[in-house]
Amino acid sequence: MKREKKKKRVVIALGGNALGKTLPEQMQAVKLTSKAIVDLLEENCEVVVSHGNGPQVGMINNAMAALSRENPDQPNTPLSVCVAMSQAYIGYDLQNALREELRNRGINDILVATMITQVRVDENDPAFTHPTKPIGYYMTKEQAEFAEKNYKYIMSRSSDNQYRRVVASPKPQEIIEIGSIKALVDAGQLVIACGGGGIPVIRQGNHLKGASAVIDKDFVSELLAEKLDADCLIILTAVEKVAINFGKQNEKWLSYLNTKDARKYMAEGHFASGSMLPKVEAAVLFAESKPGRTALITLLQKAKEGIQGKTGTIIGID
Repeated sequence: MKREKKKKRVVIALGGNALGKTLPEQMQAVKLTSKAIVDLLEENCEVVVSHGNGPQVGMINNAMAALSRENPDQPNTPLSVCVAMSQAYIGYDLQNALREELRNRGINDILVATMITQVRVDENDPAFTHPTKPIGYYMTKEQAEFAEKNYKYIMSRSSDNQYRRVVASPKPQEIIEIGSIKALVDAGQLVIACGGGGIPVIRQGNHLKGASAVIDKDFVSELLAEKLDADCLIILTAVEKVAINFGKQNEKWLSYLNTKDARKYMAEGHFASGSMLPKVEAAVLFAESKPGRTALITLLQKAKEGIQGKTGTIIGID
């Protein structure tokens, strides 16, 4: 099937609120998420979905670590493997919910597939020398020392003398399965890809080695949107619009943001590093990557209204 030129190709980056934090929560969350995604299909969009995996990969990492502690013969599970598990687990629930929602609306000609996706990172990325991304459970000093010695974990101590593993968050360089993803999208399928930022790998000749890292899902979604020649990158989060002076008396919600002003606001510190900053950064990168491309940041429940231009924050170069 050839791509219909009249359709707008969009990549959607789902935030954590779209997936829940536990197994039962995820089962419910994906039903609502699927309605928002299929709304976009009915707005004549061609949709590719990426998503985070924070709670899910943490849960898997904790479970595998517990297994290693209980059974000395069971080796510790690499973080890259945990990310792969989370992609399959989330994809399983999400693609089934999407298929059900499509059938409920009488849409029978769109197939849904999850692509287990590896993302190459640079082993010389400065993030590897300064890991800051916490993952897994809190540990006592004794547990932390055991993990450092036996698993080579890098630990960070909190103010109340608890310890937690920290890993690097390098920038994505290459989506390994991009050819397969593009083939599925061009064939008209609804594809879920780059889950949790992708499985981080380092290239060693023809071998891809898993890395102890977590890739930001907004940045890999931006790269995915570029490589698929998407028209729009939609970043769904917990607020309807982007704001400057957030939480202050002079708070201002923005319906449109050009990339020049966005860079100015980022330099002035308007966006929190752990939440809105990477979203705005990714949106700016995509809008500047090719003339005519735009990004949208809004609530999951407002995705349809956002693509119609009724709400959300549009980021463009004009």
